[in-house]
Amino acid sequence: MFEQTFSIDRMEQAVTLFGSFDENIKLIEKEFSVAIICRGSEIKIQGDEENVDRAKRVIKNLLYLINKGEAINEQNIRYVIAMVRDGNDDKLRTLSSDCICISAKGKPIKPKTLGQKKYVDAIKNNTVVIGVGPAGTGKTYLAVALAVSAFRAKEVNRIILTRPAVEAGEKLGFLPGDLQSKVDPYLRPLYDALFDMLGPESFQKYQERGNIEVAPLAYMRGRTLDDSFIILDEAQNTTPEQMKMFLTRLGFGSKIVVTGDITQIDLPDGKRSGLVDVIKILKNVDDIETIRFSEKDVVRHKLVQDIIKAYTKYEESRKK
Repeated sequence: MFEQTFSIDRMEQAVTLFGSFDENIKLIEKEFSVAIICRGSEIKIQGDEENVDRAKRVIKNLLYLINKGEAINEQNIRYVIAMVRDGNDDKLRTLSSDCICISAKGKPIKPKTLGQKKYVDAIKNNTVVIGVGPAGTGKTYLAVALAVSAFRAKEVNRIILTRPAVEAGEKLGFLPGDLQSKVDPYLRPLYDALFDMLGPESFQKYQERGNIEVAPLAYMRGRTLDDSFIILDEAQNTTPEQMKMFLTRLGFGSKIVVTGDITQIDLPDGKRSGLVDVIKILKNVDDIETIRFSEKDVVRHKLVQDIIKAYTKYEESRKK
């Protein structure tokens, strides 16, 4: 049996690292089949040599995140474990430095994975960015955070969020109320993200002034959008004609972010997705970048990653 011992600078680090009832350390022990013992400021790892080295690298990276004030939870522990297994843990230290904006509750919003960091950097450095990937990768949430950050810094005058009003396999029938009431259910995820960033009162104030607009995609036709941060969500449910119409709304001083998941297309059978087409059409155009997320970038419950993997495997077997 191989053994390695190293020291921790401060006891508070050990308390955060181990978590309630040692749940964090138990997770690392289970993943690498090692035993981890803490005595005072010393941590001892026992097991197979390769797994001991990996467990040590995971702990060192978690201690770095703790020193940077990051909260340690199951999601980021599992992500660090995945990065160590892939040999990419040297890139993890770039994550803790990027704070996009502060939420209404004072929480700093940062990219949590390397895929998210690449996405954030792409939005900062390009006029149009297309973010494609599975549910739970933070595509919409991070785009809204960057929009709020640009609005607060007076880089843009307006935030415009839109999505196509396509039902996800359900027939909702005739909804009651005026036009806004009818489209609100489709736009609810966008409202939720804005409430989180700004708080309901600030959101209401900016919406009344016209600084924030949340509207279905059909409202975009015929407009030119200058000095705006524009986000098209659920873009997999656009037709090619709608996508072309939306992208040609771009005005001076504006940014566009298009997000979607090409595995969750809700269009009627036989209709092509505008998102699938636009990725191919614009792939060689300057100042437009496409970022693809994987299941490793999922920041929801671990089961979401497992569900996405299972569906991907099933779809691949069907194609064969």
